[in-house]
Amino acid sequence: MAFKPRSLLRLALAVSTAFGFATAAEAAPSRAQVETQFRQWIETDLWRAAKDGGVGRDVFDKTLRNVQLNWELPDLVPPGTAPPKEQTQSQAEFSSPAPYFDEKRLQGLAGTGKSLASQHTSTLRRIEATYGVPGSIVVSIWGRESGYGRAKLPYSAIEVLATKGFMSTRKPLFQQELISALHMVESGDVSADKMMGSWAGALGQPQFMPSSYLKYAVDFDGDGNRDIWNSVPDALASIANYLVKSGWQKGRDWGYEITIPAGVSCAQEGPDRAKAVSAWAADGLSRITGKAFPRGENSLPAMMLVPAGTHGPEFLVTPNFYVLKEYNNSDLYALFIGNLSDRIANGGGAFRAPWDNIGKMLRSDVLAMQQALVAQGYDVGKVDGLPGFKTRRSLGEWQVKNGLQPTCYPSADLKTKLR
Repeated sequence: MAFKPRSLLRLALAVSTAFGFATAAEAAPSRAQVETQFRQWIETDLWRAAKDGGVGRDVFDKTLRNVQLNWELPDLVPPGTAPPKEQTQSQAEFSSPAPYFDEKRLQGLAGTGKSLASQHTSTLRRIEATYGVPGSIVVSIWGRESGYGRAKLPYSAIEVLATKGFMSTRKPLFQQELISALHMVESGDVSADKMMGSWAGALGQPQFMPSSYLKYAVDFDGDGNRDIWNSVPDALASIANYLVKSGWQKGRDWGYEITIPAGVSCAQEGPDRAKAVSAWAADGLSRITGKAFPRGENSLPAMMLVPAGTHGPEFLVTPNFYVLKEYNNSDLYALFIGNLSDRIANGGGAFRAPWDNIGKMLRSDVLAMQQALVAQGYDVGKVDGLPGFKTRRSLGEWQVKNGLQPTCYPSADLKTKLR
């Protein structure tokens, strides 16, 4: 006897029900049921972790008694649902760096930054004397992170962290940050109702996560509280403390825009290929401004950085550049802070070299190039369709090996050659 399609579907559903299976729609609990699970999670898993982490029961109960899920936050994975699928590699393109350095935005931040640096001169001098971090760097991070403290922080950090700790794509991370937030409340620095932050749980003017607050926030105005929400001295000094504890080297700049001469390969970038500034200069690398490198830099290590290969500005960066990346792990972020700092400190402007119209290839194309390089023994770092420094320099090394002028950046013509 032959079954019709509808009969087969009914049979499959009957078998699924008989054996205790259900469709995804049937398995997903209602919001009310999820809220009940949320309260159960707080009382069991979260309390166990918080107790193990040294949080007192009174603080735990008082802080979380009335907390509710915020269903409007991004990246949530409610119980009974699947995490969002990663964007298909063949559909995603990586972007040109050029829009990141929007000139109008940078000019606006620099103008405001200069005014505020002048207004807070005394505080910034004390910060530099204490931590060794230039005021212009601190002010630049302040501007980039929270618009100099003017950005709205509309979210309860406790609510955000509890929601994401219970149902997000990175639950363990946010659960631990929530426990750190409970320690903040327990310390008396801030009450739970005043702990306001971003949709990701980042706090105050420096946009610290709670764990970073506990490690790096300081009371610089002497009032007994580490108030990164309302105290400019506390916020700025906390940024400086973060940088110095991440390895900031006093007396060194972040880096310099340079020109790499013909005949010198761009395939030398990366923190693992540092050498003395004088050695780079001997190779013919020079500042694009025409000025000499500071004399005190000559014997100190620096690294080549070509975020767009030969299709954009080229840099020689110091270890302090990588300290800026500790604040936000992005080459472009660190370059943004460095450029904004130069504008605030000495009236600098945009990078001299232009960004070419790049970044239009599909990630799947770059992924295929990375896989081809790996098959030939090259170290491209993470094989993800994005051109990090190891991918860029591997491309450059492959180009040199095959008699091509190195450009150190993926392009359509390279895709056809690299098989």
